[in-house]
Amino acid sequence: MNPKPNSIQEYFSWFPPEIQAKLQQMREILQQALPEAEEVISYHMPAFKTTEMLVYYAAAKSHLGFYPTSSGVINFQEELAGYVTSKGAIQFPYGEDLPEELIVSIAQFRAQEAVERAAAKKKKKLK
Repeated sequence: MNPKPNSIQEYFSWFPPEIQAKLQQMREILQQALPEAEEVISYHMPAFKTTEMLVYYAAAKSHLGFYPTSSGVINFQEELAGYVTSKGAIQFPYGEDLPEELIVSIAQFRAQEAVERAAAKKKKKLK
């Protein structure tokens, strides 16, 4: 397994400048989309969380991986038709611009899911 970075900056530093630029762009998109979320390192990757983990992202050899869990992929299948996806992952090729609006939509969808799940949990406890 790869070493665990101690910070987002350390993680970024492991990659060449052109990949660092894509990572930073993804970070900025997610910071704007999820202003209430905390940035953390989880599963050796940069991630954003509130009451639960929302999204992760990571550099791979030929693409930037975006991991919005399975619901983030399933609920945006149509919009993601032009990208390689799997159960909880989306691949954005380095040679293409990041689809900012789509990333924002997916991230905000995940944040809303977390709010609803936390409210349901709270409601259950009150019963």
